[in-house]
Amino acid sequence: MAPPDRPDDVERLRAVLAGVAPGTQLRDGLERILRGRTGALIVLGTDRTIDTISSGGFRLDVPFSATGLRELAKMDGAIILDADATRIIRAAVHLMPDATIHSEETGTRHRTADRVARMTGYPVISVSQSMQIIALYVGERRYVLEDTGSILARANQALATLERYKMRLDEVSSTLSALEIEDLVTVRDVAVVAQRLEMVARIAREIEDYVLELGTDGRLMALQLEELVTGVDQDRFLVVRDYQPAGKKARAHEVVLTDMQELDATTLVDVSAVAAALGLGSTEMLDSPVAPRGYRLLAKVPRLPATVVERLVDHFGGLQKLLGAGIDDLQAVDGVGELRARSVREGLSRLAESSILERYV
Repeated sequence: MAPPDRPDDVERLRAVLAGVAPGTQLRDGLERILRGRTGALIVLGTDRTIDTISSGGFRLDVPFSATGLRELAKMDGAIILDADATRIIRAAVHLMPDATIHSEETGTRHRTADRVARMTGYPVISVSQSMQIIALYVGERRYVLEDTGSILARANQALATLERYKMRLDEVSSTLSALEIEDLVTVRDVAVVAQRLEMVARIAREIEDYVLELGTDGRLMALQLEELVTGVDQDRFLVVRDYQPAGKKARAHEVVLTDMQELDATTLVDVSAVAAALGLGSTEMLDSPVAPRGYRLLAKVPRLPATVVERLVDHFGGLQKLLGAGIDDLQAVDGVGELRARSVREGLSRLAESSILERYV
């Protein structure tokens, strides 16, 4: 069984994927090698460990170029680049990693790449002459690059899924706003919104990986993604702030969000599990009433600074008291003058009217 992915390996793999994405010099060189039907073994980085396991070849230390990489790949042996793939350090090198390092690869080139990556910590790229694939080895991970068309097809499917989930998220968020104004919120209502927010965030992260791997070919998709998920991270944080239990049960907001992220896909569809991750109780508590502090609705009032939001919540202690506050009551809060008090009063009133209309009309 393969070892679990380490977080540092995942982040390093993302960095390497960005470095070999379409539009980069390195990707151009790799594709030239594939088209020329020659293999290659490329190490991204050099130090004493690399020198220790290297034999033969010759030193170049010249600026990197795609054509240069292609020509050097015609010779036997590995090519060693600097960590940023801006210079070609050595070529035609025979690599001799520790043979006791476990590897499930069978081909000589791929097995060497795997062992060098595990032994040195540097990313290694293996281009297979017979299979016509490009494999990345980063720490314990092996990743095979796919052609742009295949990635685009999967990314477009994920984007269509995201659009549907975002539409549903908007619906349950509007419902929660109306329930907050009517003081009818239950644990279930909060958990459903938090669940949908987490689902949208996960799909967005998957699409981000596709965009990263697509490089210049993913620019339009990146714009679509940004338009769809703008504000989602803030909403996740505000829901937690609004409904986080006070007193001994209180946890840092970041801890709650981390607990939500750690729910597996099967558990995430269980509303009671989401409620437990939020600290709002389990199954028997789903229909229990809860009251928001007001962060989420105040964030929708235009041009209202975060410091003023904090003072308003601290002063009134909950959304219902905020909704019932008059101009004079609002002015009693430090930093809230007459104009700002009117802006808050009118903003909350408009939100209340629109939320109720959306729910019942």
